[in-house]
Amino acid sequence: MNLRFAAVVCCLWLCSVVCVAQSGSSSTDDAIWSLESKLMATSNASQLLMVPLTLIQGAASKGAVCLDGTLPGYHLHRGIGSGANRWLIQLEGGGWCNTRRSCIFRKTTRRGSSNHMEKVLAFTGILSNKANENPDFFNWNRVKLRYCDGASFTGDSEDQSSQLYYRGQRIWQVAMEELLSKGMQKADQALLSGCSAGGLASILHCDQFKAVLPGTTKVKCLSDAGMFMDAVDVSGGHSLRNMFQGVVTVQNLQKELSTTCTKHLDPTSCFFPQNLVSEIKTPMFLLNAAYDAWQVQESLAPPSADRTGSWKACKSDHSHCNSSQIHFFQDFRSQMVNAVKTFSASAHNGLFINSCFAHCQSERQDTWFAPDSPKLYGKTVAESVGDWYFDRKTVKAIDCPYPCDKTCHDLTF
Repeated sequence: MNLRFAAVVCCLWLCSVVCVAQSGSSSTDDAIWSLESKLMATSNASQLLMVPLTLIQGAASKGAVCLDGTLPGYHLHRGIGSGANRWLIQLEGGGWCNTRRSCIFRKTTRRGSSNHMEKVLAFTGILSNKANENPDFFNWNRVKLRYCDGASFTGDSEDQSSQLYYRGQRIWQVAMEELLSKGMQKADQALLSGCSAGGLASILHCDQFKAVLPGTTKVKCLSDAGMFMDAVDVSGGHSLRNMFQGVVTVQNLQKELSTTCTKHLDPTSCFFPQNLVSEIKTPMFLLNAAYDAWQVQESLAPPSADRTGSWKACKSDHSHCNSSQIHFFQDFRSQMVNAVKTFSASAHNGLFINSCFAHCQSERQDTWFAPDSPKLYGKTVAESVGDWYFDRKTVKAIDCPYPCDKTCHDLTF
């Protein structure tokens, strides 16, 4: 499995770097997304559930538009049987734009314009409609909300001179209104999920999700690969903080962020999950790789922090890391584990932090629920999330440090 990943990603990585380097977007994010699309296209393609895109027709009148002014959209596959009144909302990920230039470029992609979005998407992993692939949520109403605002569904401003619409918060609101009108107002159970930038969005919007649903609805949230850490990079700088500061500044997010947080921290700090998760009142599950592949590539050892290229081989394949580089990663893992201690103390929260070099483990079938899926304490990601959501067991699963876990599906570039 890992050799197959490596071969595809290596090619896609090289193909993607040139165009994304000009955009300010993440080449790692594009490489991972392209890999997953490639794997979907080549494995059991005839059996994949393909779900069409629906544009939210009333969104423009409310100013809820993508970066380029086009309508936002979602993919909905209806629930059946016991899942007819249960709803799973998956917030799409895909990095951020942190400068005017990168946001202008983003308008020409699926992450900034519905004109460029796929008209159908494959539903796999937590979105699968097969009981043997998704045992607890297969028959729910499952929704993929497309991401086209560049700030984790958070902004509410515009740049008229560049014809940029930073309307993520409005997109969130009209999407909720749309889904409520489609039957979500009758939900007896609901789960807000998201991966990567969507995982951050699920943290930012978790309590808002609870607020729009009836008080009788059982509501919980899942953040997959959304635990972005305010960590020091290999040069001693703060690459991810600098990126997030750009996102907050260009989209003027200050007024949209948690007031509980902004009362005592600066706005950029309040875009970091470690400063938010303990304040969330709605039950939440954090699913994260301790050595998150995206953060390794773009936060800990990006090219801007590794001028000599001494980290290039290591960050592309952790088997090429020397002992001091592994020690650096172990420090990062320790920071993540420490950051979730208060969060973990709450009985209604859940954790699955495995010591893998991976990213987004809920949407891919091989990492969500498959014969060789990653496991902690004998349980797959899907089983662990299900145990937590349905209150079958308390789930506070934190892996021992690398290299103890032999079940990982590590990404290599």
